[in-house]
Amino acid sequence: MIGRLAGRLAEKTPPQILIDCHGVGYEVDVPMSTFYQLPALGEPVSLLTHFVVREDAQILYGFASAGERAAFRQLIRISGVGPRTALAVLSGMSVAELAQAIAAQAPGRLIKVPGIGKKTAERLLLELKGKLGPDPGPAATPTSPAQDDITQALLALGYNEREAAAALKALPVGINVTDGIKAALKALSK
Repeated sequence: MIGRLAGRLAEKTPPQILIDCHGVGYEVDVPMSTFYQLPALGEPVSLLTHFVVREDAQILYGFASAGERAAFRQLIRISGVGPRTALAVLSGMSVAELAQAIAAQAPGRLIKVPGIGKKTAERLLLELKGKLGPDPGPAATPTSPAQDDITQALLALGYNEREAAAALKALPVGINVTDGIKAALKALSK
């Protein structure tokens, strides 16, 4: 029903924003990935939306890209995954990272998202296989076992997926796990 909103950004209170569209203010819930891309207050903004009508509420969800909205729509089709959980997934990882986790059938990445347990992660992997597009993007390039171990170590130390990926890019090819972790931590501490 409402597919896109364009107006001025009136308020930002994560995960909700208020968009003033010619005098009408729309409250829109957004994933953190979209929230971080928003302009300053008072600036023009345009978001793709998904409108949910429930018995007790009518809620707009906004997305910076068509890929995010498509992933959100695929997530909410899964039994037991509602809009809030779908927003949490998209806030915890990018669409490319989600597609990579699904392609690799890696429930560990999904379990790190708040509100996603082991059973839900396995259900997501099963039901989303092949539905987020054949090419998940540049983040889905194959990695070596050493790179996977370095990434898991950084995640265990509290870094997020983006920080770990950025640290991995700075590492030389073929580095061993121990040296890789040390170099990644050194790069992340700058």
